[in-house]
Amino acid sequence: MSIAGPEKETQADVTSPRWNGTTKLIVSLALLAIAAGLLLRFRQIISPLLIAFVLSYLFYPLAEVISKGLRAPWRLSVTILYLIMVILFLGLITLSGLALVEQVQNLINFIQRQINGLPKLIDDLTHQMIVIGPFNFDLAQIDMTSIGNQLLNLVQPTLSRLGGLVGAIAGGAATTVGYVLFALLVSYFVVVDSGGARSGLIHLEIPGYREDTRVMGRELNRIWKAFLRNQMIIFLITVAVYNVILGSLGVSFSFGLALVAGLARFVPYIGPFVAWTTYGLVSLFQGTTIFGLQPFPYALLVVGVAWVVDIIMDNFVVPRLMADALEIHPAAVMVFALIAANLFGLVGLLLAAPVLATILLFSNYAIRKLFDLEPWEGLKSRPHRPKPVLAPFLRRVEQFFRRLRRKEN
Repeated sequence: MSIAGPEKETQADVTSPRWNGTTKLIVSLALLAIAAGLLLRFRQIISPLLIAFVLSYLFYPLAEVISKGLRAPWRLSVTILYLIMVILFLGLITLSGLALVEQVQNLINFIQRQINGLPKLIDDLTHQMIVIGPFNFDLAQIDMTSIGNQLLNLVQPTLSRLGGLVGAIAGGAATTVGYVLFALLVSYFVVVDSGGARSGLIHLEIPGYREDTRVMGRELNRIWKAFLRNQMIIFLITVAVYNVILGSLGVSFSFGLALVAGLARFVPYIGPFVAWTTYGLVSLFQGTTIFGLQPFPYALLVVGVAWVVDIIMDNFVVPRLMADALEIHPAAVMVFALIAANLFGLVGLLLAAPVLATILLFSNYAIRKLFDLEPWEGLKSRPHRPKPVLAPFLRRVEQFFRRLRRKEN
């Protein structure tokens, strides 16, 4: 009796059978249904995941500077950076976080109280003559009651929702801190696993689509870099400028109003209008003015100064920082921001523009593939973009580490 030796495996023995079109369709629909169900079931963690994605892009260049400056391994550099960020976050919460929430809550409560007394104020205004220099304005000829009722119907629901949101943040401080730490942890693993390569932040490889995934990754990187870092800089500049200006004009709750001004930068058209209205209401009702002005002219002065500041920001600061624009119409951003805010709250409002740009990128790719067109036509020949505004700062930090290392040697 002879024992047969091991048979040589053929290509047919090791190749998995291919799925037919019907099987692929069923599996695709099943995966889509599962993904939709998971999104609906765990919708509350979408916001922390988006924050983690944002933090990964924001912290990557800082980790790169630390790694090059200290000549430390990538994992150690990222760990040092995130330990510093956690300490700063906990220190901020301990020292001033609750005070900031309290000031914003006081601002909202103040506006709500004054709005409730708006009918009496309007009745008083209709019997007064407004004098601004040589000009006299008789408000008795204007239907102020109708204007006041419309203003009440417009402002009260928004203030009620905003007050509830701030109250929920203050009441659920532990939950808020937990979500932020969760976002930091997820972001930490994303940055660590990138291995020091920017392309490693988002790595997707599909057989036969190597070039498509490469271009898609480049475009996604452009969209989020164009928005996140530069928009955050604009937000911080706006908050700082408005905090100084409103404080100089003697407006109460100057820091809370400065935060409103910064958030207004994320919503075109509606954002600035809501911010100007808020400045005007606080200035009109706070009871104290500068230069001996009456409340109404004082409110006009504050709103006028804010309007001039926004013009300067829009024409000189924003074009410089947002050189690599998202190329989306502001009206589309405005509509999508309102939808995202309703679905995901404040995070949806802040990230509406880059999320919309990402959706449009994938939609354009899918539509052009359906019609057998080149999906990247017009993208591969983009003009050269200026260097990011943070590049000089990061170079100086890296040079500082080099000088420090030379002194130690």
